[in-house]
Amino acid sequence: MRSIVTMTQPAGSHLQFTWQCLENGHNGDNFLAELKLTNLSEQALAGEGWTIYFNTCRKIKPETVTGGVEIEQVNGDLWRMKPAAGFGKLASGETRLIAYEGMFWTISHTDAPLGFYVVYGEGTPAAHAEEIGDPVILPFATDAARNRNANDNTPQKWSAESRFADNAGLSLLAADKVGKITPTPLEFRAQAGEFHIDADTLIVHPAALAGEAALLRSVLKDVSGSELQRSAIPVTGRRAIVLQLGKVAAAHASASEAYVLDVTAGGITITANAAHGVFNAIQSLRQLLPVVSYLNPQPVLAVPCCHVQDAPRFAYRGMHLDVGRNFSSKESILRLLDCMALYKLNKFHFHLTDDEGWRLEIPGLPELTEIGSKRGYTADERDNLVPCFGSGATVKGSSGTGFYTREDYIDILRFAAARHIEVVPEIDVPGHARSAIKAMEARYHRLMAEGREAEAKQYLLNDFNDASKYESVQLWHDNVICIGLDSAYAFIEKVLDEVHAMYKEAGVAFTTMHTGGDEVPHGAWEGSPICQSFMKEHGLATIQDLLNYFMERYRGMLKKHGLTFGGWEEIALVKETHDGATHHVPNPKFVNANFQPYVWNNVWGWGQEDYAYQLANAGYKTVLSNVTNLYFDLAYAKDPAEPGYYWGGFIETRYAYEFCPLDIFTTASVNLFGNPLDREALDKKVRLTEAGVQNILGIQGQLWAENVRDAGRLEYLAMPRVIALAERAWAADPGWTTMADAAARQAKMDADWNEFANRLGQRELARLDGFLGGYGYRIPLPGAKIENGKLFANVSAPGLTIRYSLDGSEPTAASPVYIAPVEALGTVKLAAFSSSNRKSRTVIVG
Repeated sequence: MRSIVTMTQPAGSHLQFTWQCLENGHNGDNFLAELKLTNLSEQALAGEGWTIYFNTCRKIKPETVTGGVEIEQVNGDLWRMKPAAGFGKLASGETRLIAYEGMFWTISHTDAPLGFYVVYGEGTPAAHAEEIGDPVILPFATDAARNRNANDNTPQKWSAESRFADNAGLSLLAADKVGKITPTPLEFRAQAGEFHIDADTLIVHPAALAGEAALLRSVLKDVSGSELQRSAIPVTGRRAIVLQLGKVAAAHASASEAYVLDVTAGGITITANAAHGVFNAIQSLRQLLPVVSYLNPQPVLAVPCCHVQDAPRFAYRGMHLDVGRNFSSKESILRLLDCMALYKLNKFHFHLTDDEGWRLEIPGLPELTEIGSKRGYTADERDNLVPCFGSGATVKGSSGTGFYTREDYIDILRFAAARHIEVVPEIDVPGHARSAIKAMEARYHRLMAEGREAEAKQYLLNDFNDASKYESVQLWHDNVICIGLDSAYAFIEKVLDEVHAMYKEAGVAFTTMHTGGDEVPHGAWEGSPICQSFMKEHGLATIQDLLNYFMERYRGMLKKHGLTFGGWEEIALVKETHDGATHHVPNPKFVNANFQPYVWNNVWGWGQEDYAYQLANAGYKTVLSNVTNLYFDLAYAKDPAEPGYYWGGFIETRYAYEFCPLDIFTTASVNLFGNPLDREALDKKVRLTEAGVQNILGIQGQLWAENVRDAGRLEYLAMPRVIALAERAWAADPGWTTMADAAARQAKMDADWNEFANRLGQRELARLDGFLGGYGYRIPLPGAKIENGKLFANVSAPGLTIRYSLDGSEPTAASPVYIAPVEALGTVKLAAFSSSNRKSRTVIVG
């Protein structure tokens, strides 16, 4: 009989990793990195019996790994490390250096491998996982580590000096030169005097505006502490805020949202064609209230007298949030919706499912949330999905775990509807569907074990004999639904029925279903016996024909529910080959199919910059979702400490503000790597026709969640970029692209940005400090330089307070305020502070 030897191994918490990028551009477009594993335990780490798992989106080349270990991909961004034959052991206090090469580049903390955990006894009944955690990330110390390759000329923003130069064109404006309402209204006329809202002020409104009046009463209580009385008719002697329906001139598309707001010393009157217009006027009124009242409520609110006449530029003004990759709580969703409402955004694109998580309870399909909403250590994914994006071994409390109950979703729908925001749900199929596939596979095994074969197959989504070889953009090899199975369509129908029932119970109109439809990897379905048989049976010659069949059948389901068919642009594009090259062109099959494309791909230099305009010109009602200006999960700046990806560029708040929806080309200047664009190639791109302009529904910001590991990160990435999005979605065209003289155009853009930046620094960010108990927007880092023994400093949102220390200590709310250049010798530390004394990261100069 063989004896079993039990080894004592270090606890996971006693193992520590550090990680560092040594250089990019290594052996071509690769990077060289080092992991250092340190044993902090009194026990040695043996050369067998353990496997360490972690997540990284950068593919590692297994043949380059050193240090006596082997590293291989499991699936998606999950990798494992095992001791090789020469590992020996890692003694107490010892550190092992593990070097490796990976594909592409790593220039920020976001690129580092995350979520390490060790599994002891894998493959045995005693197998268990222990958290190690994230590595200590060492500085990106050289240009070779901070640049993607030798061709990377995007300016580095990690230094105080570079930020100082960026902000050099900004200046602090007098308060009366700064707009009081964001987004900018069509007409604002300041007038002499003020109206004072106090506890005796009456809200007068007809029954049709009861909801808007209740909301106004609530928001005024937040900033004054007083609950104003409401009345259907004016009361003699009582000063009032009057809400009324009446005729307001506006373009047809925006008539229901148009409003007139009049503030006189004797009262406030809001007039609009519909309740939505009244609601919009209330948001403008909120912005006229004293900014300080949001942080410190005041019993008397002075409102400047003015006349405002307004209507939106675009009917569709949206914000997208992904909760599939990492979960965001119901509270976080409601906070985002409240911010959207304040800035008059009216569409919430709710990305509820993806490969890494299913977030909505569907009655009758409990596995979707019992398994598909959870991530953590698993040997077979029968209880939960594998960890992704550093979510770690522990299921409970993980950023990868969570879902909305049916009641939660109904609450969200009602909350949004009260703020005139439409919720557009996205259930992503047929790709990006791994969480659903694994959940329905677990359902299948459960019911088969109970002898219920017909039920087990009812909603199955995968072909167990599929030999297709593919890899998705996110590195999955099994994330595409088998669309040759009738059970796949039964699953979609079931989900649609249940989602529709939620809208009905909420009393909210369900108008649009976003189907995803993007990034189906090449090779999917090619090795599926079921799909190949299905294609022969239905006379489908190619995989594209199969995909078109799926989309047509899905469209029929949506039509039955009376829904608009929303999806990413891939659905509306087909490949054609001519002149020896492959081109994407509008797919005629869906032009008249009530399909609404959301177009994201305009990365400068990739050649697809005009997709949105092609589709709009072809007749598609199009939502612009351009990555280069509107992807708010991308890092703000090229700074290793800024969270977020950068595959589509770096998105400063100014880039969102300067987005020109109807002409993205005139103001474009550099490509993804900061090099001048090929103007001759851009001139050949498709421009919008007159008909195409009419087919642009509006614009939408996107916040994908790979790096949204907590609520604070969500708010940091969202704000203040969402405010810039709202400005471009609502305000009139600033006229930049119609200016032929490039120098004059740039001067106008600089001046406009300076005013908006002052609006942020003097008004909007201070309002957010008190809004909802404080919204955690990103506070921009100050710029600074020392010249001739003097400290010079600035910030990209003039009006924020800069504080500094000259003795090497950390700046605090008690540190000196920077007002003008000061004498400085040696090292200076600075930070920007909000009105609530929240601070930016500390900057060091000198």
